Amino acid sequence: MAQRHGLPPRLLGKRRQASPPRPRPWIVTTWVPGEPADRVPVTRGAEAADALAAFLTALHRPAPDQAPAGRGRGGPLAGYAESFAQQLASATDMGLIPAPDAVRAVWEDAAAAPDWAGPALWLHGDLHPANVLTADGTICGVIDFGDLFAGDPACDLAAAWTLLPDGAADRCYAAYQPVPDAATLRRARGWAVLRALSGLLIGEAGVRGRRGGKATWGPPAHAALRRLIATTHR
Repeated sequence: MAQRHGLPPRLLGKRRQASPPRPRPWIVTTWVPGEPADRVPVTRGAEAADALAAFLTALHRPAPDQAPAGRGRGGPLAGYAESFAQQLASATDMGLIPAPDAVRAVWEDAAAAPDWAGPALWLHGDLHPANVLTADGTICGVIDFGDLFAGDPACDLAAAWTLLPDGAADRCYAAYQPVPDAATLRRARGWAVLRALSGLLIGEAGVRGRRGGKATWGPPAHAALRRLIATTHR
């Protein structure tokens, strides 16, 4: 503690108490300047698409066998059908989904895509807008690696729909290496739907002043769903 705070040991007294044990692993990381994307969204789509693609390309490397599996993320989409149905019903009942059938169509197409057949890759797993930082209109940082795990890269690739402005997702996927196949892109849309529905519900809870709600999560979730619905008309 003496060195950490820049104080010589003699100023801290003769007795030093040991730090209490921590029940979980923890780290100290450097400060990353920027603003959360749920508060200051991306405006320079091309630059942000390239930055997101570079980050995911660097992160998505084969994980060792002992790497942790995701807690509710990164597995086959079929395992999340019940969660999707519940969230869609809740958001629809609240009047947050103007076209539930269109949202369902995106999900069903994603869930019908072949599962990931490659090696389990390292994933961030929680790339919602509040965990991505922006500056000067583009992405400048990623935070909250507490859920780092191994799984299907489509889980992270969904971030192109939830973070980037209209028309930028395709550029991100073209820059990502190796270029994802059609099935992976379909699954990515499914993961993006799940994240957007969750964002809608958390955002609405924030608007209503409920515990755990975050009003800033609603607008990016609405925008993501609008973009995803548009993909069904391609």
